[in-house]
Amino acid sequence: MYKLIGSLKTRALRVAWMLNELGEAYELDPLPPHDARLAGLNPSLKVPVLKDGGDYVIDSVAICQYLADKHGKMTFPAGTIKRAHQDSFTQFSIDDVESACWVAAKHTFVLPEEYRVADVKRACAFEFGRAMASLSERLGDRTYVMGDTFTVPDLLLGHTIGWGMSMKWPVEPKNVAGYVARVRSRPAFLAAMKARESA
Repeated sequence: MYKLIGSLKTRALRVAWMLNELGEAYELDPLPPHDARLAGLNPSLKVPVLKDGGDYVIDSVAICQYLADKHGKMTFPAGTIKRAHQDSFTQFSIDDVESACWVAAKHTFVLPEEYRVADVKRACAFEFGRAMASLSERLGDRTYVMGDTFTVPDLLLGHTIGWGMSMKWPVEPKNVAGYVARVRSRPAFLAAMKARESA
């Protein structure tokens, strides 16, 4: 059984969702970020951390892709052109979507108050809107970013776009709004959210 370390109110939610999609059982240790007990696992004291046997994997994106590769689900094989396109969407989810959310969060509650710049959040909202327009063009009328197959970047986009929506940033393109609703209605996501609420 896997052990997932990290509060489900963090990016650990992605890993719980991923494990649910794969049908893999896991034990949850809901440590918050910066807990001193993380020191031996991740020098930055960030979560999530996944324990697999006697080893540990850090960073939610690396964990999700590792699990997909290990179980042969939700991914295309490394070294194929489809995997290259899949990885492009993974990078887009982090570089274009999550970066806007994370910078806004840092200037809302993460950074010490003397380092927060309130107007940065307006720029972040603009960047998020621009990312939604780009995603709309790339997505077209496909069910998921890679077609009919739900892959790792769909999970990441479902999480990061939901993060933006929680900050009241609109998702204006209709095809993206439908895509997000579709991704976030998956039973594995709903189960992860239920576990988050009861934790």
